[in-house]
Amino acid sequence: MTIWVDADACPVPIKEILYRAAHRTEIMAIFVANSALRLPPSPWLVSRQVPKGFDVADHLIATSVTPGDLVITADIPLADLVIEAGGEALNPRGEIYTRETIKARLGMRNFMEELRSAGMQTGGPAPFNQADRQRFANALDRWLQRGRLA
Repeated sequence: MTIWVDADACPVPIKEILYRAAHRTEIMAIFVANSALRLPPSPWLVSRQVPKGFDVADHLIATSVTPGDLVITADIPLADLVIEAGGEALNPRGEIYTRETIKARLGMRNFMEELRSAGMQTGGPAPFNQADRQRFANALDRWLQRGRLA
């Protein structure tokens, strides 16, 4: 059981929650990014720097995840690949992607991308806030509890 983090776009408060959770539960957390990351010293935290390029970090995560692993990402196509590989995916805002919801989320993402490429202003996500942080922490705790009971 490993936690993989799509770390380039992961909010700092979420990384901090993950640092503490990995240390507390002694579960390996691997932070994958295009740039160098400074992690607190811990045998449970690993940084993997990948070359810059389109979806390089996503590719490493998608090909490394195993059933039972958790991936932290807001990248819906990556979440889809993770679920197909038997892993679980959790958005930094606390939304768990499932087999039942990922295809609809992927379809909506593609639709919004088409609108943007046609010149339509679609707006972006709401600013990250304390409620998002709490939802994430609660979802992570539920995942960690399930892992300990398995």
